[in-house]
Amino acid sequence: GGRVLLLLVGLAGATGQGQEWDLGGRDASVITVSNGGPWGDWAWPEMCPKGSYASGVSFKVEVPQGVMEDDTALNGIRLHCSRGGDPSGGYAAESQSGRWGRWSEVHWCPHRGHLVGFELQVQAPQHKLLSDEVAATSARFACSDGHVLEGPGSAWGQWGGWSPQCSRAVCGIQTRQDPAWGLKRDDTALNDLRLFCC
Repeated sequence: GGRVLLLLVGLAGATGQGQEWDLGGRDASVITVSNGGPWGDWAWPEMCPKGSYASGVSFKVEVPQGVMEDDTALNGIRLHCSRGGDPSGGYAAESQSGRWGRWSEVHWCPHRGHLVGFELQVQAPQHKLLSDEVAATSARFACSDGHVLEGPGSAWGQWGGWSPQCSRAVCGIQTRQDPAWGLKRDDTALNDLRLFCC
């Protein structure tokens, strides 16, 4: 299962440097999962504007590249924020995303619902010569009415179980990204995810 951490001022030590992040003046707790990939660093958190919550999500995914090419699968996640579940004129909260792939259409919670939890599909480290590491390959998000929003599918990796659920709603995101290494290196892009509850 996941862990819940209580935040009152900021997220200390997010990248091991002890920074405190601006969470838009909001008290927030963090929900996590236990199966995230091991590579990369935590990027900055990005919050929905005060008074709004995440009610939709979109996914940046690289399609399979073929036998001799480097795959990265899931590269990014955007939260689509709204007030009262109204999707018009909303704000997209996005922590760091990888450079590969395309953004999907927005998946919205029905009935003016909002996001309350998530789970990740992750390929465990292969640790084999010539293996292509991809880390996170897909994600699912739970809506307040029990509906599940799922990203574009992948044949790689296993689902790791749901995070704890927010008592009210998801209001922010932080990603763990492996940087682009360039020629002759194995890129994995998105490795792990934290969501903020407000």
